[in-house]
This record gives sequence, C-alpha cells and structure tokens, in this order.
Amino acid sequence: MTWFTLLIVAVGLERLAELVVSKRNAAWSFARGGVETGRRHYLVMVVIHSGLLVGALVEVWLRRPAFVPALGWTMLALVLAAQALRWWCICTLGRQWNTRVIVVPGLPRVTGGPYRYLSHPNYVAVVVEGFALPLVHSAWITAVVFTLGNAVLLAVRIRVENRALHALPSAARAGPPAAELAP
Repeated sequence: MTWFTLLIVAVGLERLAELVVSKRNAAWSFARGGVETGRRHYLVMVVIHSGLLVGALVEVWLRRPAFVPALGWTMLALVLAAQALRWWCICTLGRQWNTRVIVVPGLPRVTGGPYRYLSHPNYVAVVVEGFALPLVHSAWITAVVFTLGNAVLLAVRIRVENRALHALPSAARAGPPAAELAP
C-alpha cells in the first residue's frame, strides 16, 4: 500500500507541475488576445480530477484490496503510457497548452505530433489514466466513479473545445501548427 500511496503522490506532484505550466501558458495566450470559453465546467473538472487521486487513496486505505499482479502491473503500464501521451501533447502544443479552453485568434490549429492521428489525444490519456490508476491497486469503485463522471465532463468539454477551435484557421492556410487546448 505504501508504494501505491507514493504513486498517487507522484501523480499529484506531476499535476501540480502541469498547473504551473498551464498558468504560465494561459498568461502567454491572454497576452496575445486569447479568448477563454467553457469556464463553467472548469471547477467541475478540477473536482473530478482531484477526486480521482483522493478517491483512489481512500478506497485502498479503507477497503484494503489485494494487489493483483496481472492487473496491477498491466494498469501501471497503461498509466505510464498515458503520462507519455499527455506530455507528448503538452510538448507538441508548446506555449499554447493549458488546462483551460483558451484560443488565440489568428493562430492555426495544431496538426502535428499526436494531433496528426487524433483530434483530442490528451483526452485519450485522461480516460486511460482515469480507469488505470485506481486499478493499479484494485480500487475499482474509484475507477468506475471517475470514468462515469469524466465521461459526462468530456461530453461537455469536447463540445466547448470544438466550438472554440472551429474559429481557428486551418493549418494548411495559416502555416505552422498551433493549438488544441486540453487539460
């Protein structure tokens, strides 16, 4: 259980690092005329994502499920793959990545990196991590609750984001890639 707690703390620290990057990048976008949409769902997103970490810990501490090696190691591999995909997204978007939906008028949409293959690759990482992280130590209640809550959130978030991104010029017309904004 100690190693699982350390894993959750590590993921939490990684999220704090993301928030530092996000805040810096949001300021960069606003300084260039960036327009934010979807503020109403942002607090819900923060609560759901924080709840994933807290819920996984509380469930494991209270229920004390057995570590199932075949499940645990497989889920840990998925968590690590999700982290790699998330950081590929962050690096691809560069200064335009943040956890909010902020679009800088006139900048084209990113079409490189993972965005070459998927419209919203960061959300693939979020979905995978959302069920895999708690299942590393058999916290299936947290995995189910987060997955359901996140599905509702993503339905809203992707709709808001697609609407905001629709205003961007296409990469073919505008030159180098720019941004899809993701948590």
